[in-house]
Amino acid sequence: MQHPATARQAPPKPSSRDLSAAGLRAFFNIARDWGLSTDEQMVLLGAPGRSTFFKWKAAPETADLKRDTLERLSYLLGIYKALQILLPAVAAADAWVKKPNSAPLFGGRSALDRMLGGNVADLVAVRQYLDARRGGWA
Repeated sequence: MQHPATARQAPPKPSSRDLSAAGLRAFFNIARDWGLSTDEQMVLLGAPGRSTFFKWKAAPETADLKRDTLERLSYLLGIYKALQILLPAVAAADAWVKKPNSAPLFGGRSALDRMLGGNVADLVAVRQYLDARRGGWA
């Protein structure tokens, strides 16, 4: 039997504020890489008010995001990661979201156009499309 002092304890779960800050920092880096406008960023985040958006951008560590926004961030990070895997050339991965796409899901429009539909379901659809392309669960 292990001595209680040497027993491994699970690390503490990150707080909602920690998750919010990390997610926003990653999102703003992705937005820069993808060349997104402020309005596009706001739609992808679920249309927060302008003052809220700029507060998040200036000080992500102060944000305590709602579940909907955290869910959006999770899908966007997954989309970004899937593109890095599918298109190892960074420039190609970053450009993909704005290129017209003939897949039925996009109907000749870009993945970004689909994601800017404003619904979480639009992000889910793009994420599932990319997961299927790389042979993952769809």
